[in-house]
Amino acid sequence: MQIDVKVASLDELKSIAKLFNEYRMFYQQQSDISLAESFISARLTNDESIIFYAINEEGQYLGFTQLYRTFSSVSAQKSLILNDLYVAEIARRQGVGKLLLNTAKNYALEHNVKGLALSTAIDNFNAQSLYESLGYQKDNTDFHYFLPVN
Repeated sequence: MQIDVKVASLDELKSIAKLFNEYRMFYQQQSDISLAESFISARLTNDESIIFYAINEEGQYLGFTQLYRTFSSVSAQKSLILNDLYVAEIARRQGVGKLLLNTAKNYALEHNVKGLALSTAIDNFNAQSLYESLGYQKDNTDFHYFLPVN
């Protein structure tokens, strides 16, 4: 099966939003395609994220990853947060996640980025295994905190 990875634009909004909605449901959120379309549309319209998506020769959207630009003050360099990675159920265990992650890495290399940061659920062992197989290193030195404000 031929799989291509492309950069998303508003032309792919409906298909990317469908994957994004599935991704949110994977993380126990209610299905809300309108919210998904609005969120993805805003990210693309405002150039706030880079979204890569995988598609096969039949035009099926197989997965996506979304990157957010940020900076490291300590190293004074650009960095990327790999915030979202999702592979549709029909495409799992076929190398789609690895292809998307390698595309993100190549993007980082091409844009002189220090590195890619990501997080995943403590019990998402499949994702952890994939990340570690590609050289991602688990942070054993810092705790990460979050303050909900709304």
